[in-house]
This record gives sequence, C-alpha cells and structure tokens, in this order.
Amino acid sequence: MSERFDCKKCNESLYGRKYILVEDSPHCIPCYDCLFANTCQQCKEIIGHNAKELFYENRHYHEHCFRCFRCDRSLADEPFTSQDNGLVCSDCYCNEFSSKCVACDKTVMPGSKMLEYNGSAWHEDCFLCHACEKPIGAKAFIPDKNNYYCVPCYEGRFAPQCSHCKKALTKGGVTYKDEVWHKECFFCTGCKTPLAGQPFTSQGDSPYCIKCFSNLYAKKCAGCNTAITGFGDGKYISFEDRQWHQPCFKCSRCSVSLVGSGFFPDRGQILCTDCNSDD
Repeated sequence: MSERFDCKKCNESLYGRKYILVEDSPHCIPCYDCLFANTCQQCKEIIGHNAKELFYENRHYHEHCFRCFRCDRSLADEPFTSQDNGLVCSDCYCNEFSSKCVACDKTVMPGSKMLEYNGSAWHEDCFLCHACEKPIGAKAFIPDKNNYYCVPCYEGRFAPQCSHCKKALTKGGVTYKDEVWHKECFFCTGCKTPLAGQPFTSQGDSPYCIKCFSNLYAKKCAGCNTAITGFGDGKYISFEDRQWHQPCFKCSRCSVSLVGSGFFPDRGQILCTDCNSDD
C-alpha cells in the first residue's frame, strides 16, 4: 500500500494534482489561495498563485488592477505617486498639482529645471529676455512692467548713462544739475576725492570738495584770514571789499561783537560806537 500524500489543510490526496509547499507542508491550490494568497487592494478579490502580483506600501494588487484612479492607465511600468490612498500617474499628478509655464502653458514636470518669480513659473528654456529673446536661465535679470530683460539689454535700452564714464547706471548713483554719475565717478575736480555723501560746492559746472574750493576760490575772512566757504556756521558779513565770518566781525580794539550793531571804519580797522567815541 502506497504512502499517503495529502493536503495539509483539507487532507485530500494530492496524487496527480498541483500543490504548493509551505514550510515543507504540501497544500492543494484552493487551500493555498485561501490560506496564503493576498487580497487585491483594488478589486478586493484573491490574488491567485498563478497571477502576477504588485506590491506598494503594504498593499497588494493584481497587475491589471494597478492603475491610475484618474485616467485608468496601467501603472505597472510607469512612474506614479499616491494620493488619498489612490494611485496617480505622473501626468495626472502634474496636470493637477504642478506649476504651468506662463510662456508655453505646459506643465513644469517635477525634477525639471524651472524658474519662479513673483508667483509665476517658467521652464528654464522658456524664460527669455524680451529684447534679445535669448534664455536668461539663472543669470541676473531686470523686470520692467510685464517684461523681463537680461542685464546687458536693459542697460543698453533703459539705464541712464554716467556723465563721467558714459557707462550704464543700474543702481544707486548721484544726481547733480540734472545729470547722473556713479558714486565712484562723482569726485572733486581738484583732488579727485569721491564726493558722494560729502558736502561739496561748485565753481561753474565743476564740483569741488570744501578744502579744494577754499584753497582755490573762497574769499578770506578779514578777521581770522581763513576761507569763508558758506558751510558750517555759514553766515558771513561783507563790507566794501572785505568779508568776515560772523563770529569774527568784532571791534578791532575791545573785541565786542559788531553783528547787528553800528560800527565805524577807521583806516584798516572797524570800531564799535564806544571805541570810536574815545577818539
């Protein structure tokens, strides 16, 4: 009498039948499917032993059930993602969630190079200079209304030119007598010291620092013999061909201030009323 060879679960003979070993124990196909086969997440049916099974995040699928829940395309050999426990192909996901290029109106695919500015997005190759129509890429650009320019085109079309070097002025400069300069180009005509942010004056159309203007053009105070520049205290007094700083305008004898008072010239001197009366 031959040895028995039965299914571990139902004890039916396996002679002449297909079976599957599980931990060295034979199981007939129906019992194996009932005990060990996974249930498809999509159709909720058993994934039989001879069916192709796909696995994703602890979920099992028949191959034909592994599909995009929006467009129903097979995802067996396609990139996909998961959304609200459903599977979505990359095209459907991008159409719904990815940015669209404002230039070509096509989806900017995840992982592709893109540029974002002021709430809008572009493919890198679609972000063009409005003037030369060449891609700006990751280089600097200048917005003007609804257009964008590469720096060379903007400078050539719109930027004012420095009155000294004749090159474009694209940021912070100095305006003087309706003309513009780079800060480093606006300097004293005499000593060439930069004047941006410093007090200065002019002789004709030429700007000068206070020191150079004082040495070259300023009148001398008859009291202290230093330059009267109009800066600092600023006020001065002029009489005939002489000038004084206001603090220097005082009696030549008693040194009382003559500002706002009567005075008397006496040869090279100026006298207050009292000192003039003494004579």
